[in-house]
Amino acid sequence: MADPSSYRPKPGQIPDSPGVYRFRDEHRRVIYVGKAKSLRQRLANYFQDLAGLHPRTRSMVTTAASVEWTVVSTEVEALQLEYSWIKEYDPRFNVKYRDDKSYPYLAVTMNEEFPRVQVMRGNKRKGVRYFGPYAHAWAIRDTVDLLLRVFPVRTCSAGVFKNASRTGRPCLLGYIGKCSAPCVERISADDHRDLAEEFCDFMAGRTGAYLRRLEQQMAQAADEMEYERAARLRDDIEALRKAMEKNAVVLADATDADLIAVAEDELEAAVQIFHVRGGRVRGQRGWVTDKVEEITTGALVEHALQQLYGEESGDAVPKEVLVPALPDPVEPVQEWLTGRRGSAVSLRVPQRGDKRALMETVERNAQQALVLHKTKRASDLTTRSRALEEIAEALDLDSAPLRIECFDISHFQGDDVVASMVVFEDGLARKSEYRRFQIKSFEGQDDVRSMHEVISRRFRRYLAEKERTGEWADGDPALPDGALTEEDGRPKRFAYPPQLIVVDGGQPQVAAARRALDELGIDDIAVCGLAKRLEEVWLPDDDDPVVLPRTSEGLYLLQRVRDEAHRFAITYQRSKRAKRFRAGPLDDVPGLGETRKQALVKHFGSVKKLRAATIEQICEVPGIGRKTAETIAAALAEAAQPAPAVNTATGEIMEEGEPGDTAGPPGEPVTAGVPEERRGQET
Repeated sequence: MADPSSYRPKPGQIPDSPGVYRFRDEHRRVIYVGKAKSLRQRLANYFQDLAGLHPRTRSMVTTAASVEWTVVSTEVEALQLEYSWIKEYDPRFNVKYRDDKSYPYLAVTMNEEFPRVQVMRGNKRKGVRYFGPYAHAWAIRDTVDLLLRVFPVRTCSAGVFKNASRTGRPCLLGYIGKCSAPCVERISADDHRDLAEEFCDFMAGRTGAYLRRLEQQMAQAADEMEYERAARLRDDIEALRKAMEKNAVVLADATDADLIAVAEDELEAAVQIFHVRGGRVRGQRGWVTDKVEEITTGALVEHALQQLYGEESGDAVPKEVLVPALPDPVEPVQEWLTGRRGSAVSLRVPQRGDKRALMETVERNAQQALVLHKTKRASDLTTRSRALEEIAEALDLDSAPLRIECFDISHFQGDDVVASMVVFEDGLARKSEYRRFQIKSFEGQDDVRSMHEVISRRFRRYLAEKERTGEWADGDPALPDGALTEEDGRPKRFAYPPQLIVVDGGQPQVAAARRALDELGIDDIAVCGLAKRLEEVWLPDDDDPVVLPRTSEGLYLLQRVRDEAHRFAITYQRSKRAKRFRAGPLDDVPGLGETRKQALVKHFGSVKKLRAATIEQICEVPGIGRKTAETIAAALAEAAQPAPAVNTATGEIMEEGEPGDTAGPPGEPVTAGVPEERRGQET
């Protein structure tokens, strides 16, 4: 725990102007980003008596080891820079909205020759009309299914469209009347575009005139006794009305607004947003956040606005944004929103009327979302905390191991030996920290030796970075060009030590890991192993394992960590083996397909052993005849470096020995072949 006075800037160093500040921890990670109208006044609040600080603020300043700032011209610039840095550094003490998945939109690709209606997520594209967002993709598909009866716009992919054009046969929707089939020229490109424009107009809320026109056409058809056409128009009108019912009118026709509501307690807050376009609720989304800093409702609203509109522009930012509380000050935020839209944006709190009533509905949704989230998370948090406490107690650790790293070795009959490192923080997998290794120092199968090498390499990198700067690295020559530097504050490979290392294996693997740490002089990291057979936990220098109850949450967490390391390792090993199959000497054998290649490698265990086999032995593989065996032997002989020869008398493949080896007499195979190279870089 750091003393804030140890890194407090001297009086007069902090400018009295707008800016953005960053707190960093002892490892140079950015842990908090904030903005201020006056940097001097704001930062002074962090360096008062610790007893007077909010508990979360106190935790942040005691975790930090330094503070730095950047001066900007205006508060709007400060708002923009704060948003950019929060997105870049992902600071642990800033408000972060979870469950902010990419919400689906109904999109019409007006930038194509034949516009297509589809569900889209992610960044918005130029020339595409968007409607939404929707909470669920199925809600979009239900609406589109109703509207395609009236607006049979293309919905198929480019591949399906091209195939239909080539064959002259439309897809099923074309046959049942839910697509106008421009692929087979049932409708011209211009007419199809007009149809897409009508679809967009209807989705934009201009429904009244279109329905009246259809009703007039229906009446006219009835008067002319075209009853089948009148019935079709009647069904079209009914379908449109059903689609409209899904988006009931809640505000005046001309209203385009987003309504944001917040439900909060001391620890968490839930944010709900209703998107109203043309007076109808077109979409809904929600977020939940931990209140890791002392924060007001207005500040939560400001963060929600940054999250909601930080990547948007133009009409995606509505004319009116209704909120439960205004940010303080409100002017920079309103100016920022206006800049994002390109025209004036009203940011206000509704007081009465329809907008106030709708805001109350949004607030009820936010309250329900918070209650549901706390119900789901309570058991999860409790379980994870109990698991970490049980592990700490069982292994006699000073504190709960908040960061656990697990290592596993994987190979295929001694070939393609690889290792994995997975990371769990606070009992949850942190996949961005996973690492993979290829074993470099020796050939063959030796799990204990492999474990020693991997642990040594992982922590040698860690120590090298500390040694170069006295504490943390400015760079690593082993990293590729463009690797992250110290000053950017983002995680680097192997940068942070764990509190606990778990190895997949028993006493020998644990001893190898401990020995690797001892050789590097590291004595503050605990090591244990989890043996698969009896799920026993082994500790260094202990003759007897630690046996955790089968119902123990701690054992269950260790099993999950171990199983994830095994999954990650075997996935990497299989990908390497598959790549070797795809780019091996057997690829050059004419007429040898994947099935027989895999049968050969499975039978002999490796290409190296296959190369040493006789033609008769190769013929023993199911599906391999004499002629094919001779072709395989010749291809392997030609691919070998240096080029081996085939003994025509015995069918054995001759290999040239390594330096210092002596070849056997003529007609006998050489037993000391050049080992296959399995060199690689850590990835």
